[in-house]
Amino acid sequence: MDNPTGLRLWIEGARLRTLPAAIAPVAVGTGAAAFDDGAIWWKALLALGVSLALQVGVNYANDYSDGIKGTDEDRVGPLRLVGSGLVAPARVKAAALAFLGLGALFGLALAATSSWWLVLVGAVAILAAWGYTGGSRPYGYRALGEVSVFVFFGLVAVLGTTFTQLGGINGVSVAGAIGVGSLACAILVANNLRDIPTDSVTGKRTLAVVMGDARTRLLYVVLMVVAFVLVVAWCVTQTPWAVLALIGLPPALRATAVVRGGGAGPQLIPVLKDTGVAELLYAIGLTAAFVIATV
Repeated sequence: MDNPTGLRLWIEGARLRTLPAAIAPVAVGTGAAAFDDGAIWWKALLALGVSLALQVGVNYANDYSDGIKGTDEDRVGPLRLVGSGLVAPARVKAAALAFLGLGALFGLALAATSSWWLVLVGAVAILAAWGYTGGSRPYGYRALGEVSVFVFFGLVAVLGTTFTQLGGINGVSVAGAIGVGSLACAILVANNLRDIPTDSVTGKRTLAVVMGDARTRLLYVVLMVVAFVLVVAWCVTQTPWAVLALIGLPPALRATAVVRGGGAGPQLIPVLKDTGVAELLYAIGLTAAFVIATV
């Protein structure tokens, strides 16, 4: 198939399949605020703007940094702008900085209407977005990528969304942050599992490279189990409506079957999509449960 051009090329580079990892934490954080009758929907939209802009920004930043380091020259998976040679590195870098800047503007608006200490949190998040594969010592090359995803697309995104609306956090937001963070982390685990052969050659020491194939597959399964065990806990301790989060179980089981069955290379590409869909459906179901519980 011919390579995409123009706008389609940039959309491909934005990696839209990763956007559930940006939408899910904002949804759950807002649902947790609604659970205590504190949801403020315009703040939820601002938080969503922050999350989406940072996600696209980090995708372009990773494309740029991996591309100039040569780690995307021989890979399995979706097209990379710099690694494919289709877009000049400077243009991808500019796109990354533009989206990170847009996220910063949304974040400033949210901080101005909530708490100014959130500016510090946002600054750390932007530095983490760039430092994942950028700079002279990228932490994504030192087996810390999964930790970062869990922290920023789980704990920070969910708890931050709840805090901006509720003025604090609650128990369901903490548990929701762990569940969503686990699923977001699973997306990266599957991605890095697929890339073990090429990352090993290029010197990119992801957690998957360090742990090896078998233990990386086990980690993926554990993350899935953690997320859905929490659903049972919510049903028992908070509201039986939490069972709605199980709408994310079918794609999760489908993806887990491929990982446990030894799928490799191109076989793992659908796993990324199914894991992202599982996270998004999980978040939608959980958010609906928290809102319904207050009616």
